[in-house]
Amino acid sequence: MSNSDLTTILLLLLLLVSLAQLLGHLFVKIRQPKVVGEILAGVVLGPALLGRLHVASMSLPELSKHHAPLLDFVYWMGLLLLMFLSGAETKQLFSREERREVGWLAIVGTGIPFAIGLACGPLLVGTAIAGPKGNKLSLIIILAVAVAVTSVPVISKIFADLKILHTRFARLVLGVAVLEDIVLWAALAVATALAGTAVLVPRQIAYHLISTVAFFAVGLTLLPRAVKRINKSKFNVLARQAPVSYTLAVLLAYCVLAGLLQVNLVFAAFLAGFAVVHKKRRLFADALDAIGKVSFAFFIPIYFAIVGLKLDLVRAFSWRMLILFLVGTCVIKLLSVALAGRLAGFRGLDL
Repeated sequence: MSNSDLTTILLLLLLLVSLAQLLGHLFVKIRQPKVVGEILAGVVLGPALLGRLHVASMSLPELSKHHAPLLDFVYWMGLLLLMFLSGAETKQLFSREERREVGWLAIVGTGIPFAIGLACGPLLVGTAIAGPKGNKLSLIIILAVAVAVTSVPVISKIFADLKILHTRFARLVLGVAVLEDIVLWAALAVATALAGTAVLVPRQIAYHLISTVAFFAVGLTLLPRAVKRINKSKFNVLARQAPVSYTLAVLLAYCVLAGLLQVNLVFAAFLAGFAVVHKKRRLFADALDAIGKVSFAFFIPIYFAIVGLKLDLVRAFSWRMLILFLVGTCVIKLLSVALAGRLAGFRGLDL
């Protein structure tokens, strides 16, 4: 890597982290989620606004594409660290006392919006936006997913900013969101296969679903116990001498294992945080605090800024469609979750 390339990368990181922190702080001041400001920082630096400025004969979006591998690495590190820290703060996920509530919220609160998205999709999706293959079915599936599924990273960041990740409310929401993401993966796999040249292979989709569910089940039960034993082992020199390195090593090990099994790395990072703590956060409290300070100061804001940077609000963008979609999906999701909450036995603010 030349000195010029390194300077350009450092400039990009400087702009992303600085503007993300500034706008995030501004949104906190006006009592809005900090994550919205961080994403907006990427939008500001993207094609719609400052992205039109040129540095070294290239616009900022062009520079980011030119150095995509490194930015993608920082992006993924931010995402994995966010999910890892969220898992570490989540206590007793899917506990016996909450399985009924999570089940109702997941089945009804997600199932109804997904079904409505599929039913209304043919009326909303035109051939003009169905992609080069003209496959409307794949876009209808994407629409249904967008209506039904909650973003685990975004909701985790909001809970982290509000300092409520340890609460029962956060456990319920994250539990449902994780289950939604399993369905999301299956739906996206089908939609991608239909949209592209790839052939839809039911066996391959079944393998990914089974491996994801199995990894998730083992990650909630057996692996935390194994990690707990390793934590206490007298041979575990790394945990005693370099607890921060050991904690990150657990995260990386989970992600490597998930990658080999073709399981979503977001799940792996979340379960790694859950396993490291496993009811006893105090064992690695200082290590997690150190990792959290660096992550929330640098990697995580850059992750959300890059999310905004990838949004193109100039070409083929309709504010009318966006507003209609937001209003419609919010109403559908709120009514579905309200019904699910009643069926689960919630009354008022009973959390």
